[in-house]
Amino acid sequence: MTGEWWRGRRAKAAAAALVVLVGAGFGTWATGSWPFAEDRARYCWGAWEAGSGPEFLADAALDDGGKRKAEETAPTRQRPRGSCTVALRSEETYGTEKIEITVRYGPAPEAAADRMKWLVGHLGDRAVPLPDGLPGAVDGDQALLVLPKRCDTRDGRPTVVTLDSDAKLTSANGSMGTSPGLGGTHSVAALTVAAANRGMAAAGCAPDRPLRVTSPVLTLAEDTERVFTTRACRIRGMEFGEGAADRMEYQVGAVTPELQSCSVRTSGLDGKPVLDALMVSGPRLDALFDGAVGDAPPARGWRGTGVLGAHQQVLRADCAGRSTTFLLRTPDTSDLGKATTTRYFEAFANAATQRLGCAPVAPTTDTENGGTGR
Repeated sequence: MTGEWWRGRRAKAAAAALVVLVGAGFGTWATGSWPFAEDRARYCWGAWEAGSGPEFLADAALDDGGKRKAEETAPTRQRPRGSCTVALRSEETYGTEKIEITVRYGPAPEAAADRMKWLVGHLGDRAVPLPDGLPGAVDGDQALLVLPKRCDTRDGRPTVVTLDSDAKLTSANGSMGTSPGLGGTHSVAALTVAAANRGMAAAGCAPDRPLRVTSPVLTLAEDTERVFTTRACRIRGMEFGEGAADRMEYQVGAVTPELQSCSVRTSGLDGKPVLDALMVSGPRLDALFDGAVGDAPPARGWRGTGVLGAHQQVLRADCAGRSTTFLLRTPDTSDLGKATTTRYFEAFANAATQRLGCAPVAPTTDTENGGTGR
């Protein structure tokens, strides 16, 4: 099912068509009952209602000539893939603001390199675990939710719902990022779960009880910090040279039993990635790495199975009785070199295992590696 509408303040007629196309019986985002009060427009397979929830859905977003555009394809039993995009365009004092909120329903990327980049993008940096035991992660601009096993694809890959946003203000002086108006991490989590419930119902794999977000979302304990001459994310073995470190900053992300991340960027508004490291555990999240971790130890002395590449290193091993995957990724243009990347990977992976209380996975005899400076 596809559809596209440009809506102004009075354009409500298309909402009735959306109701007919999507169908009744699914859970919804925001308040209201069926049939919908005032025939308000609905988006993302009927999950979100105009005039409710976060700023990008508010009526005020259409003030002063603002326009909202929606385009979507719903998943089906025969083709359990779908997407929806809600776009806003408005003329502000300093230029034109364009916002796009995109939800995708389907499996993780099949190619290993694409999947690793996708996972780092959704689980790293400032992402925190979803609340209420939901397998996934969220920050203020995006989210990832792994659906129940009954929604897995025929080839065994988990089906995932992601929410991504892009917001820019463009003027004669160029473009700059701005807020997408999603309402914060809890709101992003609720939007994602609402869309997931609708998508699963359309694809015929909805659980008996809809997924819900009721608990608070974890708040990151730390802000971005400059690296200087210290170790990135305060992990021993992740030091950078003095000249390079002066131009870098790091973000300690989630540090939980299911997720740990460390992201290093160049400093400034146009900061570029230097490296991203992840530890992922829990059966549904860890399953996202299936088929991408090799079937043998990556090198002598390593525990588990994995691959050590120049820009992408991944390892899966048992840690305290749980399958746990470690990933370190650098940009394709990085000049760190495989030996340096491997040294950082060793340090991060062994620091994570030490925190979790299991045996080291990397072969290091350096007593400075594998610990943290917390």
